[in-house]
Amino acid sequence: MSTAHLPPASVAVVLGTRPELVKLAPLMHELGPAARLLHTGQHWDEAMSGRFLRELALPDPELLTGVGGRPRAGQIAHSLDQLDDAFVRHRPVAVVVQGDTNATLAGALAANARDIPLVHVEAGLRSFDRAMPEEHNRVMVDHVSDLLCAATATNAANLRAESVDEHRITVTGNTVVEVVRAQLPTEPARAALVAGYGLRPDGYVLATVHRPENTDTAAALRAVLTELDTIARFGTEVLFPMHPRTRAAVERFDLTSLTTRITTIEPVGYAEFLALARHAALLVSDSGGIQEECTVLGRPLLVVRRSTERPEAVDAGFAALVRPGAELGETAHAWLADSAERLARLATTPSPYGDGLASARIARLTAQLAESPVLAA
Repeated sequence: MSTAHLPPASVAVVLGTRPELVKLAPLMHELGPAARLLHTGQHWDEAMSGRFLRELALPDPELLTGVGGRPRAGQIAHSLDQLDDAFVRHRPVAVVVQGDTNATLAGALAANARDIPLVHVEAGLRSFDRAMPEEHNRVMVDHVSDLLCAATATNAANLRAESVDEHRITVTGNTVVEVVRAQLPTEPARAALVAGYGLRPDGYVLATVHRPENTDTAAALRAVLTELDTIARFGTEVLFPMHPRTRAAVERFDLTSLTTRITTIEPVGYAEFLALARHAALLVSDSGGIQEECTVLGRPLLVVRRSTERPEAVDAGFAALVRPGAELGETAHAWLADSAERLARLATTPSPYGDGLASARIARLTAQLAESPVLAA
């Protein structure tokens, strides 16, 4: 069955955050009129979702209410209740979820409760760190999914190790490859953008920090900001698009003095972020998506986390896992010192996340699953 034979608005794509919008955009384009977008509202404002819908040419979503701002259990429960009602009113032929967010788990549980075929995009990621709420989400979603779209062979191996049925697993590649290729501005546009911030190509650090492990305590956030401040103090510009969670934490913990040498800006659009990342000498982030994007952009990344579910970027030489504080600072200075050689090497290193055809594969598999749900039995 081709996607052209799917009825309009028959495939429910459930998401709730900015990274999910980015990752699922090309799949929704492949599904065309069959895609029905349901947004739980976990990230819902102009900066975190509104502009991304327009930039990525996505349809207006069915927006759930009252989900954002609740604790994890409340987000899942509130989303689940509204998704169940939406699936009863208009039963989809399949439900698609991506990654490991609370929206992902809610969408998976709602589909499972109504016996609707479930597709998990980016299945099989494992950090093996049970302190991460996302690890619990991704494991549970994988084990109730009917089609598991693993981005890499490593992800597929993780699923087999947990006795997931082989016939449910397909290695598809990661949609991030085609997203980055499609959304990266032209070279002249990138040059103008970088110059507009007063930056020199290949001569600055681009940083993002938003995860709870780096923002929920004063000590953790201070450790990150101190090292970024030190980088700036020694002459390398640091551009820091600041997530709302991080900005609130900086103010709450009275850490604004550590940002005076850092250029802090509001969150930027996806294409603008890619342009800035493409010309940074070094990326510093705790984001999962940037661990993938850096491999397409050919840029080095320090992952400020205690664990990662994306070892492929590390194994390929694009990224290193560092702890906030001295390890972050020492590694950043070492990598900046040999920046030219590192950038030249990464420019010729292929991304481990596939050939840029993941969305077409996933759309085709979703259509086949919708036609023959017995495959999920």
